[in-house]
Amino acid sequence: MMLKIKRVPTVVSNFQKDDAGDSSRPVGGCGRNCLKACCISDAKLPLYAFKKVNGKDLAMHECGEPPVAFLDSLLLGEWEERMQRGLFRYDVTACETKVIPGEYGFVAQLNEGRHLKKRPTEFRVDKVLQPFDENKFNFTKVGQEEVIFQFEASDDGKIQFFPNAPVDVDNSPSFVAINVSPIEYGHVLLIPRIFECLPQRIDRESFLLALHMAVEADNPYFRLGYNSLGAFATINHLHFQAYYLALPFPIEKAPTKKIANLNGGVKISELLKYPVRGLVFEGGDTLEDLSNVVSDACICLQNSNIPFNVLISDCGKQVFLLPQCYAEKQALGEVDAELLDTQVNPAVWEISGHMVLKRKKDYDEASEGNAWRLLAEVSLSEERFQEVNDLIFEAIGCSELDDNVQGDKEVDAVSSSAHPSVVVAGSKECVVLQ
Repeated sequence: MMLKIKRVPTVVSNFQKDDAGDSSRPVGGCGRNCLKACCISDAKLPLYAFKKVNGKDLAMHECGEPPVAFLDSLLLGEWEERMQRGLFRYDVTACETKVIPGEYGFVAQLNEGRHLKKRPTEFRVDKVLQPFDENKFNFTKVGQEEVIFQFEASDDGKIQFFPNAPVDVDNSPSFVAINVSPIEYGHVLLIPRIFECLPQRIDRESFLLALHMAVEADNPYFRLGYNSLGAFATINHLHFQAYYLALPFPIEKAPTKKIANLNGGVKISELLKYPVRGLVFEGGDTLEDLSNVVSDACICLQNSNIPFNVLISDCGKQVFLLPQCYAEKQALGEVDAELLDTQVNPAVWEISGHMVLKRKKDYDEASEGNAWRLLAEVSLSEERFQEVNDLIFEAIGCSELDDNVQGDKEVDAVSSSAHPSVVVAGSKECVVLQ
C-alpha cells in the first residue's frame, strides 16, 4: 500500500514558490540570476577551502589564524547581510523564544510566519529513497544572492578564502546558502555537490563534508541537522541544515549508556531517559573514522526504508542518529488529533528539543510534558528499535555489544513515569529569551 499525506513544505528559497506549476519555463535566459546553466557560467562566489582534519584533537585543527573567521565573519556575518537586504520571508530574530521549565529545558519558539507561504505538494512518506526530479523545486533554482559561499577541501592543506572565485560547474562544488524561512539565527543549508543533483540520501563524502563544516564553525552552539525523506525532509535534493542557538539542546543533556566500541576509536551509546530512542556516536581516531561509521549506519537505514534524523553536535565530535515513525503513524491515522492540530512536524530540530510552534495557544501552554508527549509519538517502540539496531550493527561490522552493558535495559525512555501522558497547559514561569 502506498502511503501519502498532503504536505505543504516550508519555502526554503525565494524562487521555490515562483517555481510551482511552471515546469514549462525555458531553461535559457531566465533572468533570475539562478544557479542553472543559463546564469552560472560567468558567476563568481566566495570560496572557503578548509583544511582536512587528521588526528583526535578536532578543536585544534589549525595552529595559525585563518584568513577569515568562519562562523562569526563569514557565515553569520553574510547571513546578517542577507537579512539587511530583505531576502528572508520574515524576521526570525523577532520570534518569541523561551526555555520551558523542567529537567531538560526544552526550547519553545513561536514562529507563526513560517507556515504561511507554502505550496501544496503530494509527498510520499513510505519511501526514504526517491529519485531526483528536476521538474520539482531543487537548489539549482535558487538565486545566486542566496548563496553565502562555496565550501570545499583545500588542495594545499591550508585554510584559504577567496572572495570572488569562479564556480567550477564540472567539479560540482558544494554551496552554503541561506534558508529564507529560517528557524533560528544563522539558519543555512549545506548543499553537497549541488550540480550532481543528488536526491536526499546520505553518502560517505557528503556526511564527511557536513562534519567538516561543524569543525570549521568550532562552536558547540552551531549544529547541523539532516532529515531523510519520510522524516520531514521537504526537498528531495541532498542538503543539511544548520543554525546557531546559544543554548544546550535537551537531547545533548540526556544520559547515555555505552553499548559498543569499534575499531578506529568510535564509541556507540544509546540515549536514555529521553522521549525518542536513538544512538549516539562519538570519538574516532580521525574525523573520517567517525564519519564513515555514522554514514554507513545512515545508508543502512536508507536501504532498509527506515526514516531517520541526524544531529551533528559538539563541533562535529558527537552525532545523534534517530530513526523515527511519526509520518507513518500520521498517514495511518494513529496520531492523536490534538497533536495533529499543533501542525508541528517533528524533524531533527524538534526531536533535539527546539520546539518550533505555529500557534500562540501552543506557545503559551508549552510545557515539558507536552513536548515529551509529542516526541514520544516519534520514537520507535523498544522492540522495533532493537531490530533496527541489529541492522545497523551488522552494516557497520559490529558483531558484539559491550559485555558490561549488553542486556541491561532497565530504563524505558519513552514510558518514563516522570512525564505525563496528557497534554497540559504550562503552569510555571518560563525564561523568555527573545
